[in-house]
Amino acid sequence: MNFEFSDEQNLLREQARGFLGDNCGTKVVRNILEGDNSYDQDLWRQIVEMGWTAAVIPEEYDGLGLGYLELSVIAEELGRVYAPVPFSSSVYLASEAILAAGSDAQKEAWLPKLASGNTIGCFALVEGPGQSSEANISASVEGGTLTGTKLPVADGDIADVAVVIAKQNDSVSAFLVDLTASGVSRQAVSTIDPTRSHAKIEFSGAAAELLGEEDQGWALVEKIYDRAAVLFAWEQVGGADTSLDMAKEYSLGRFAFGRPIASYQAIKHKLTNAYVKNTLARGNCYYGSWALSTNAPELPVAAAAARVSAIQAYHFASKENIQTHGGMGFTWEFDCQFPYRRSKLLAVNIGSESAWQEKLISAIENERAA
Repeated sequence: MNFEFSDEQNLLREQARGFLGDNCGTKVVRNILEGDNSYDQDLWRQIVEMGWTAAVIPEEYDGLGLGYLELSVIAEELGRVYAPVPFSSSVYLASEAILAAGSDAQKEAWLPKLASGNTIGCFALVEGPGQSSEANISASVEGGTLTGTKLPVADGDIADVAVVIAKQNDSVSAFLVDLTASGVSRQAVSTIDPTRSHAKIEFSGAAAELLGEEDQGWALVEKIYDRAAVLFAWEQVGGADTSLDMAKEYSLGRFAFGRPIASYQAIKHKLTNAYVKNTLARGNCYYGSWALSTNAPELPVAAAAARVSAIQAYHFASKENIQTHGGMGFTWEFDCQFPYRRSKLLAVNIGSESAWQEKLISAIENERAA
C-alpha cells in the first residue's frame, strides 16, 4: 500500500511552505509571544485568502471540496512554522463537528462562515484538570439554555461559535452556542505557549442549539477527536522536523576545539534518535491520513498511533534542539523555545499522551475482537 502523497499534493506542500516561509517567520511568532494579541490577524487573513479554511468543506457550503490528504499537507506546514492562528480549533474541530452532526440548516448557517474565515470556531469539552470523560461533564442544558464552565478552551477567547459538550436530560449531547450572544463570559488564560490562546468560558443561560441527536455527544467527541488526532499529528511532525533541522544547522556551524560539534558522537546520537522518532511518527501519520481520507475502519487505531508517536517525536526533538544549543538554547533571545512550547501545548490539546495510549490499546483490542 502506497502512503506517499501525489504530485499534486506535493505541489501544494511546496506552495504552502513558500507562502508560510514568506509570511510566518519567527519574527511573526515572537511578536505574538511578546505582545498582547491572541493571534496574528494578518496571517489569518492570508490563510483564508489561500482557501485553507475552506479546504475540506463541500462546495455546496462555499468550500473547496478538497480531501483530507490535502488538509494533512497544510497541517504539516502550519506545524512546521508554529503558526499563531486558530486554524486547528476552527477547521479540525468546529467545522468537522458541524459537518459530521449538523442538520442541513445548521450546515447552511455556519459552514460558509467558517469557510470564509470571518467566523472562528472552537470546541468546548474540558472542564478543568484531569482526563475528560462522559461521567465528569457538569455543564448542562435545560430549556434550550446552557449553564456551566469550560476550561481551558483553545481559541475560546477569540472564537465566534463553539461546539459545546454538555448534559441534557442526564445524557451527554453536543450543542452549538453563539459566543457573541448574551449569557457568555470569557476570560483569557495563560498557557506555556501564548502564541495559541486559550480561555475560560462561563455560560449562564446562553442559548444552545442541539447539534446532532440527543445523547450522542460523547460519540461525536470520539469521532471528531479521532479525525483531528491525525491532523494534529501532522502539525507535530512538522514542528519536530523543524526542531531537528534547527539543531542540525546549529551543530554544523558551532565549533568546539576546532571541530563542528556535529562531528562529536554525543551530538550525532541526539540527532539520530530524533530522526528515528520523527520518521516513525511520519509513517504513522501517513497511515492515519489514509484511514482518514478513506473513512477506513482502521481509523481509531491509525489515529491513536499517529497521535502517540507524534507527541513523543515532537517533545524529544524540541527538547534535544535546546540541549544541542547548549546554554544559549535556554535564553529568551533564541528561537528554540518556540517548538518546545508548541510541543508541550499540542501534547495535551485533545487529550494527553497517556489517554491516547489507552485509546490505542483499546482500539487494537476491539480490532482483534471484530
